[in-house]
Amino acid sequence: MWQRLSFRTQLLLPLGVMFITALILGGVLLHEFATSQLADENEPGRRSAVVVATALNNALSASDNPRQTLDAFAQSLAGSSDIQFRSVDAGQAPSPKDALHDTHGIPQWFADLLNIPDMSVASPVVINGKHVGDIVFQPDLSADVFEKWVGFLALTCFIVALTGLTGIIAYGFAGSALRPLQYLGEGLTRMRRGDYANPIPVGGPPEIRQSCEEANALARTLERLSQDNRALLHRLVSLQDDERSDLARELHDELGPLLFGIRAGAIALLEAAPAEAGNLGNSAQQVLLSVEALQRANRRILDRLRPLYIEDLGLETSVQTLLRNFRMQAPNLELTASIDPTLNRIEGALAQTVYRVIQEALTNVLRHARASSAHVQATVDGGVLAIEISDDGCGFSAENVFGRGLTGMHERVRALSGSLSLLRADEHTYVRCRLPLETARDLPATG
Repeated sequence: MWQRLSFRTQLLLPLGVMFITALILGGVLLHEFATSQLADENEPGRRSAVVVATALNNALSASDNPRQTLDAFAQSLAGSSDIQFRSVDAGQAPSPKDALHDTHGIPQWFADLLNIPDMSVASPVVINGKHVGDIVFQPDLSADVFEKWVGFLALTCFIVALTGLTGIIAYGFAGSALRPLQYLGEGLTRMRRGDYANPIPVGGPPEIRQSCEEANALARTLERLSQDNRALLHRLVSLQDDERSDLARELHDELGPLLFGIRAGAIALLEAAPAEAGNLGNSAQQVLLSVEALQRANRRILDRLRPLYIEDLGLETSVQTLLRNFRMQAPNLELTASIDPTLNRIEGALAQTVYRVIQEALTNVLRHARASSAHVQATVDGGVLAIEISDDGCGFSAENVFGRGLTGMHERVRALSGSLSLLRADEHTYVRCRLPLETARDLPATG
């Protein structure tokens, strides 16, 4: 639960608890010590009341007219608010609440919190052995209680002001610390996505500034490694294309003439064979058909190894030719396309990559998707070339998203600082590729 709270809440919540704890502690201390303090402050008055009662009883016992003496004494106490004479007929003795003659706006809960003690004392007054009244000490504690109420308010205001000031400082400090941390988190997110160009703003306490500087240094290192990785990938792709070019040249220069010679020999043998030599003619016909099949297979392999006509026809025309070939191979597949004519302006490594991505994606559709329709879209928008190949086939297994062919295309696309993704949505499979045009212009062409 605590871990789910925000940093500001974790910082300010203890301050609030401390404020409440201080108020409760102040109330407990006030409750514990106020009673004894009030009793100690009024103890001299209690003793004085006893002395006055003793002296009055002595004076009454020596007086010829004790009642007159008592009345005169009671009148003399009329100006005193603490010591009074209460006759027997005066009624019930006053309660501790009567000690507050003027509350001065003191809340009742505060008076109850103080637990005002019973400070009254009654000393009997006797005339001729008869109890006629009492000398009562009933102090007015209003001023004392008001003094403690003012002190409690001052302590509360001080705690509130101190807590508020501390909270404001803590809130501002949390903001100054959280903003750099937020920038650091956003920068790490950009780094995770491969964006190393935007540095993280350095600010906040020294520890956070050091973390931001280390993260920026890490971003620069990752950017260099990413560039080296792209250069290495491009080199690997170039080597692969060179090998494919060499293999295509060998097949074209070596296997092509041999197949052509065998085909020419089979035709000559078929034409020279007498009509009555049926088995020989059938064998020659079978050899001719096999050679023609080998020649078609050789052309398909050469086309996959190196589409030589891209440089002559242009990328857009080459892609259209590729689509026609696929339509001939799969007449049951409804293959539609939307190809940007400006693709003919693209050449070199980027043109080779676009062609091979479309070629590999359509090959997977024919071999594995069991689709009834497919669509190819290639557009140039600003500085980005976007390619999308979709089909309504059975899709792909979660364990094997990228096969060998698409893995090779993914490496080729990464070498050009592009992205290649494969996803399934709305019962369709999508192969999406995005390639930056500016990056590709600086790379050498591959075969």
